[in-house]
Amino acid sequence: VKPLLQWLAELGLTEQQSMRVIAMRPAMLRLSLEANLKQHVQWMVGLGMDGSQIAKAIASFPDMLTFSLEANLKPSVQWMSGLGLDDSQIAKAIRVFPKCVAVALRRT
Repeated sequence: VKPLLQWLAELGLTEQQSMRVIAMRPAMLRLSLEANLKQHVQWMVGLGMDGSQIAKAIASFPDMLTFSLEANLKPSVQWMSGLGLDDSQIAKAIRVFPKCVAVALRRT
């Protein structure tokens, strides 16, 4: 638990926010910081989000850290891109409404 709490603090979450994140998503405790969680943050950085924006998104919707990048998050962003949004608009959408990455996409 301690490494996860420390990492969340480094991202900018308060202790209270970190405890809430873990309480909402205890499965996060089983995920690897290196192989899972840090990759998600790097992906958000790649979209143009800064540390405080990422911390706010995680505090608001911690589920996004448990979603598969390849199966869930990237396809959601590709879908938004297909609607004509550029990376900065997609990053803004995630900042304002992090649950937008939870869009269920049906394969046709």
